[in-house]
Amino acid sequence: MGRATLFARLVKLEHTVFALPFAYVGAFLALGRVPPLATIVWITLAMAGARSLAMALNRLIDARIDAANPRTATREIPSGALSVPAVMGFICLSLGVFLVAVWQLAPIVRYLWPIPVVAFVVYPYLKRFTWLCHFWLGAVDGLAPVGGWVAVRGNLPWQAWALGGAVATWVAGFDVFYSLFDVEIDRAQGLESVAAHFGEERAFMVARLLHVATITFLVLAGLGLPVGAGYWLGVAVVAALLGYEHSLVRPGDLRRLDAAFFTMNGVISVAFFAFVLADVL
Repeated sequence: MGRATLFARLVKLEHTVFALPFAYVGAFLALGRVPPLATIVWITLAMAGARSLAMALNRLIDARIDAANPRTATREIPSGALSVPAVMGFICLSLGVFLVAVWQLAPIVRYLWPIPVVAFVVYPYLKRFTWLCHFWLGAVDGLAPVGGWVAVRGNLPWQAWALGGAVATWVAGFDVFYSLFDVEIDRAQGLESVAAHFGEERAFMVARLLHVATITFLVLAGLGLPVGAGYWLGVAVVAALLGYEHSLVRPGDLRRLDAAFFTMNGVISVAFFAFVLADVL
């Protein structure tokens, strides 16, 4: 159990709440109803495998960077709590779970699976070269509703991409917030982020613009789908929660950054999924 806890901490298991509900949203809206239980199980396993793979790769590739940052030096690999071979074994296991689950879903998914895996590998290296790393991460997480959609329908209409755009801009926006934790350390290590490159005030502006885009994409998707009042109420709630998230922090005052990043974004994903579920029911 102690070792299982270490691996759960390695991949930040609690952060699954950010992306998994949106995979369900994509699947539920694609069908206009709740998919069969077996399909939900396989989507869940595919997401769990993919996310565990992505996080473990990120931690492994960034181990030296994490070791040089006081905030991250106690993570499992830099601290020696987990060895590199153990993490590599976990990566192989996660990939195996992902592939087994993918093969149980729509046949087209069997040909698309390399796309997210390549994106997972590329992401950790981007912060070494470009502040656009936040947008890449957003695009990767934006695949959650797109993947949920194609897993049950086998096609990718523009509505699926609009949902993906909403998640992509949402994640990129709160990742810009997240980078505020390490601005000075990133500059000292020569790492890139919006905050390190452009400064704190512009980082806030970029995050706000991205979250305005999130609502725009959700509205666009809703206009192209046969959704009801539940969906639109969910969009309104997401807008209100994003507004509240931005009220928690401001340039020069990051005391509530943890609440803005971790708590509020978990609430946003679960709340929107709950409204979509109510709508399709």
